[in-house]
Amino acid sequence: MTAKLYCFGESGNAYKAALTMTLSGFDWEPVYVDFFNGETRRPEFRALNEMGECPVLDLEGEILAQSGVMQLRIAEQTGRFGGENRDEVLRWLFWDNHKGSSQFGALRFMMHFLPAEKRPHAAIDWLSGRVQAALQTLETHLSKSDWLVGGSASIADFACCAYLYYPEGFGYSAQTHPAIARWLDRISALPGWAHPYDMMPGSPADRL
Repeated sequence: MTAKLYCFGESGNAYKAALTMTLSGFDWEPVYVDFFNGETRRPEFRALNEMGECPVLDLEGEILAQSGVMQLRIAEQTGRFGGENRDEVLRWLFWDNHKGSSQFGALRFMMHFLPAEKRPHAAIDWLSGRVQAALQTLETHLSKSDWLVGGSASIADFACCAYLYYPEGFGYSAQTHPAIARWLDRISALPGWAHPYDMMPGSPADRL
């Protein structure tokens, strides 16, 4: 079975699913979604996912939405990267959804993907403070542990790291967050790791 991941390279949420499948040895292929030209708002895509969001995972007709659901399914199906403590894994997945990627992705989008004249500077300033608080939570935890849960990599790591590999800055710096930087290096050293722009189709350069 070859799973189909509806995705685009700029999406950190899609990268969570793509990275989990790749590192787990799960057979998958990307299906490019033209997000920046409104594909997720079209009826054909809404028929696939009523939430109008990427990623979407097609497992031979079984459709999964939300990256955390996909990560949990892949971990359970492959027996890899499920973590040593399910409750702790879920705690970090939920934290990432609320305090991590949801804020990282929104700030990055406003700072880099909106036209300069449409960028909401007051919102960017406010959200930047929230992002720094979230990054400090990660930095503090990772200064005491190599991985988010237990002694090895898990889907919690793959969820929380996703937006931090992108070159479009939104507040993360290896100089000011050295524990996070070392953690990202540990993840990128895992066999099969690749950058999101290499793992999925679509990048800002493609739209120039």
